[in-house]
Amino acid sequence: MTFSEHLLTLRTKNGLLQKDVAKAAGVVVRVYQRYEYGEREPGLSTLVALADFYGISVDELIGHTPRPRTRPFPRAEETENNEQ
Repeated sequence: MTFSEHLLTLRTKNGLLQKDVAKAAGVVVRVYQRYEYGEREPGLSTLVALADFYGISVDELIGHTPRPRTRPFPRAEETENNEQ
């Protein structure tokens, strides 16, 4: 499912109008419509506002599933030694 399809699904499943979601996101209706139509992508602050409005994470909003790390992060001293 694309981001625009996901936005449309979230809005319609919650019985909301585009103007309601646009207001919550802090954008005008035409800009929000362009998100749903896939003509434009929101910036980070708008993504955060939309995620907060729906009570989900930004990852969930954009349809991202984080992959589990296959190896641990290097310790700080290891990266410092490699930079010298």
